[in-house]
Amino acid sequence: MPGGRLTQLDRRRIAAGLAERLGYAEIARQLDRPTSTVSREVARNGGPDRYRADYAHLATEHRARRRKSARTPHNPGETAAHGRDPEAVHGFVEQFAALMVRSGLPRMAARVLACLVTTDSGALTSAELVQRLRVSPASVSKAIGYLEGLEVIRRERDARARRERYCIDDDVWHRTWLVSTRKQASWAETAARGAEVFGTGTPAGARLTSMGGFFARVRDSMAGDRADGAIGDARTVLAALVHADDPLTADELAKALGWPLDRVSGALRTAGEHPDISDPVVLRSAGSGAYAVVTRDDRLSAAQREAVRRLSQGRPGTGHR
Repeated sequence: MPGGRLTQLDRRRIAAGLAERLGYAEIARQLDRPTSTVSREVARNGGPDRYRADYAHLATEHRARRRKSARTPHNPGETAAHGRDPEAVHGFVEQFAALMVRSGLPRMAARVLACLVTTDSGALTSAELVQRLRVSPASVSKAIGYLEGLEVIRRERDARARRERYCIDDDVWHRTWLVSTRKQASWAETAARGAEVFGTGTPAGARLTSMGGFFARVRDSMAGDRADGAIGDARTVLAALVHADDPLTADELAKALGWPLDRVSGALRTAGEHPDISDPVVLRSAGSGAYAVVTRDDRLSAAQREAVRRLSQGRPGTGHR
């Protein structure tokens, strides 16, 4: 079994496997890697619904550079060594923390985050945080747990020193933005499911539909240009499937469109996550890694569908897909 780090090609194959809804074990067998390698890779880079091969590769390279930099022992006198005014630094850290508190972050979590952002290494141990903030280890531990839940910081084990460092990466704000975008998407999807449960023609269903539309717009606005590009790719892939006589796999779509496989995989994932962009049709898995476009069931009642079917069958020389 090969060792070493995952290559960019490996990550693109992982993205393709996720788009085809393959399990981690199956993807790992295709790569001849342990299942744990694939599961950690996906979890570290956005999860199965947000994994992007190129972004994951760049993020991994950045983490490697950060780890190398963090191995340099922390120098308590780094502020003075760089000619910084200790009082000015302390004042800025407290001001920065206060701003985050006003934005809704608990005070201790804000102070820990401010310390990590303003240290040169971007990594501190629990003992160093306790010393800097002059608080108890329990307070630091609670704040660390909260920030980890927001995916703002990560733990890094220093085997030689037998201690953990808490690290913040330069791409943390991008990942935090993605977490917030996912929350908006979750609200939109839950509201859409509720509308189906109650029926879009009922007052509760109409209210939930309006709610889902609002959060979908917030989600798309937060994603910005990146979302516009992803949605455009998704619509192109859907158009290709409409024109196809039979379901197509991601590889076949990539060949037909002249796109890289990971771009097609991302477009398929976007189409699955945002069924509203293709209304009144929707993407469906046709089995064996192939995809097709079908009409949405909720646009017509059962009686309307039956009436259309009878009408189309009653005309000579016509048919329907």
